[in-house]
Formats: sequence, C-alpha cells, structure tokens
Amino acid sequence: DCPAALAGRPHLSPTRAIISMPPRPGAFAQFVTIPERNLLPVPDSLSLRDAALSEPVAVSWHAMRIGLERLGQPHPRVLVQGGGAIGVAAALIARHLGAGSIHLAEPHAGRRAMLASEAGIETFDPITHDPGESAFDLIIDAVGAVATRQAASRLVRPGGVIVHVGLLPGQEGYDIRRITLQEITITGSYCYTPDDFQAALNALAQGALGQLAWVEARPLEAGPQAFADLDSGQVNAAKIVLEVAQAG
Repeated sequence: DCPAALAGRPHLSPTRAIISMPPRPGAFAQFVTIPERNLLPVPDSLSLRDAALSEPVAVSWHAMRIGLERLGQPHPRVLVQGGGAIGVAAALIARHLGAGSIHLAEPHAGRRAMLASEAGIETFDPITHDPGESAFDLIIDAVGAVATRQAASRLVRPGGVIVHVGLLPGQEGYDIRRITLQEITITGSYCYTPDDFQAALNALAQGALGQLAWVEARPLEAGPQAFADLDSGQVNAAKIVLEVAQAG
C-alpha cells in the first residue's frame, strides 16, 4: 500500500530500511538475513571483488539516469564533482551512456593522476582551475559541500541540471537568484531503484565501466587501517574493497 513502492521507487518509502544503517546495523556480520527479493545473482563473468562495487555504482547509475532524464538533451557536457567511488562511477557511466564531454573535479592530486592514467577521465583541480560560467549542461555533485554547491550554481548553463548526491554537513551554497532567473533544475538523488541496481550489475558484468583499476583491494583484517588511510587522504584509489580470505 506504499505509494512510493507502487510507483517503482521503494527507496523513497517512509518505512524503508537499509541494511548497515539504523535501525538495521550489522552489514559486517558473517551472515545476514534479508528478503529474497533483495537478492540478485552475481554473473559468472564478474568477480566477487568487482561485484562488491554494484552498490556504489547503483547510486551513481541512479543519479546519472535521473539527471539525463531531466536534462532531456543528447551528448551533454557533464561535470562530476568529487573523485570518490560515486563520482568516478558517475563519470564512467556518463561515458557509457554517450555524454559529449566529461570532466571530473577533484582536489587530491594523486587521485587525479590515477584517474587520468587508469580510467582515462579528464580531471582538474577545482581549487586552481576555473572552467568558466555556464560550462556544463549537467553537474553531478558527489560531494555535497557548500563549496561544490557554490561552484555548481555558477558552472551549470541556463536551463541545465544539477543532481545533488553527496551529503556533507551544511545546507548553504546555492545561488538561488541565478537558479531562478536561469531556470536551472536541482534534484536530489538518493540510493537507487531495483532496476538501477540491476543495470549497475549488468554494466559491471559487461565491462562497460572499464578495467576498474581505480579500485584497491585489501584484506579484511586491514580494514581499520584502510578507513584511517581514507580519512587522512593517503589513498589515491577511489574505492577500497576488503576481501575475505577463502577457506582452504
């Protein structure tokens, strides 16, 4: 009887529950019980390491899909703000779906270099480089900071679209006057639909996002250090996957 679920958007249901988040913690448990409808088979062609990326890639797929739908323009000029897993996947999905040009803004020099060499993504430092006002048709904000909202307000063209995905603290930043006078669309993007998740899994299995060399694998027991390294900015990789050693 949930209107959101009936509309194919169960992720917007007021009664939704997400494993690993309150009130359902426990994603790091050895065994987890979930409804059968939440399960998707992993294609034989996809390693468990790469299959673990299906969740963040689904977030990116959802954001890019709704952004393109709202823009309604072929081959757009796309800017992705943020070189984490969500942002990198969004840039690769934009390429897969036929974007005219793709740029990724990331202040971490090591990560920019890695993404340029390993993923072929054109990057720039948003602190030192200014693409110019109205440079992009579609902007995916995978950071969600005051500074990225300020930049997106200026860099999107009149009639363009901003998709807000990141959730850093703070609510300020958008230039409401320009957004109003230039009829700029801002939309939030949260999680994904079941169809988005399946599309993300298919894209990974088909190799549509490339070799995924922007992902680093570490053993499960190195998890605490991995989180510390990410927090301190010592990791060039956009994503760290923790691997469990197979028995025997």
